[in-house]
Amino acid sequence: MRKIIIIALPCILLLMVIAAGCRPAAGPATKAASEERRTVRLVAVELGRLPRTVTVNGTLAADEKMVTGFKVAGRISEIVVDLGSIVRKNQLLARLDPTDFLHRAEQAEAALRQARARLGLSPEGTDDRVDPERTALVREARAVLDEARLYRDRMAKLVEKDFIPRIDFDAAVSRLLVAESRYQASIEEVRDRQALLAQRKSERALARQQLSDTALYAPMDGAVSERKASPGEFLAAGAPVVGLVRTHPLRLKVSVPEREAAAIRAGQEVRVRVEGGGGEQAGRVVRLSPIIEEQNRTLTVEITVENRLGRFKPGSFAQAEILVDTAHHVVLAPASAVVTFAGIEKVIGVKDGRAVERRIRTGRRIGNRVEVLEGLAAGDLIVAEPGNLSGGQPVVVAQQEARAEAR
Repeated sequence: MRKIIIIALPCILLLMVIAAGCRPAAGPATKAASEERRTVRLVAVELGRLPRTVTVNGTLAADEKMVTGFKVAGRISEIVVDLGSIVRKNQLLARLDPTDFLHRAEQAEAALRQARARLGLSPEGTDDRVDPERTALVREARAVLDEARLYRDRMAKLVEKDFIPRIDFDAAVSRLLVAESRYQASIEEVRDRQALLAQRKSERALARQQLSDTALYAPMDGAVSERKASPGEFLAAGAPVVGLVRTHPLRLKVSVPEREAAAIRAGQEVRVRVEGGGGEQAGRVVRLSPIIEEQNRTLTVEITVENRLGRFKPGSFAQAEILVDTAHHVVLAPASAVVTFAGIEKVIGVKDGRAVERRIRTGRRIGNRVEVLEGLAAGDLIVAEPGNLSGGQPVVVAQQEARAEAR
């Protein structure tokens, strides 16, 4: 019985091999028939006109930034602003205790009145014009001089007639010389008093200015960025009190790659957006560096950014689109036709009834269309909504699209 089984087993195996050889082979047509065909809709890639922009990044900075302080030393009596306060030019920021400065101003005023009185002017008047010959000091010296001259003349006549000794005439001459010297000295004294009056006026003006400087005013429109002092604190002249920044307009300094630098011009419009929202603000190119930086091959560009509503904050990271061409021809494809996987962008075309993947590089997105920088040309047909369609998969083009293609 065992021998019969051993003999029959090779025969069975031989019959199975013959049966397998007689079965028909599965060819390409059979495989294609077994695969599911997807119906797709094709759309044409279009050529459009869009503004050409250069996109760069940078950090917003305040147009002006400063730390204010008092011009005189003193003790702070009050600070009327705090962090974040919006201020206008010439708005009060802080005050010093004015007591000492009031006393100095009163002292300077009294000294000025004294100087005016010594010149024969009204202490409360404002006219400082003085004729030295009409001052009491010079008139007195002039009278003494005239008397000495007359006396000398009388002595000269008497000495000619030998009525008096010569020594009396010499004494008269000496008296005249002394009178002339005193007259000249009186004029110089008046001029010195005039100079003193001018000095007293300057001292009064300085005292008044120091009294005025006990109030600290904003030198510009802006906002308080920091407060560096407190009421009751004694400060030296120039010590920082309040920091201010001008928030409109803002400045944006960016570095434009060398390949794009030739297209940048002063006056070009710019659209600026910041990280975290805040909308879009208009800007304008105002300054360009005259050189290309050798280290990174970039051109430094300064942009002024409108910020009247205060939406943007100095120090924010911003993206700027510089408008360099208002009518630039670009290739546009439907955004729904672009598939992105692992950072690779592609579209699906159709060739010989099968899907064909085409790798592309995109740029800006405008509504439901996207700019195609590489990989497609105007008029190319691509699948409108590929979904999970992959290359090599059999497809059927929708009838309406097929007729459009035939036309």
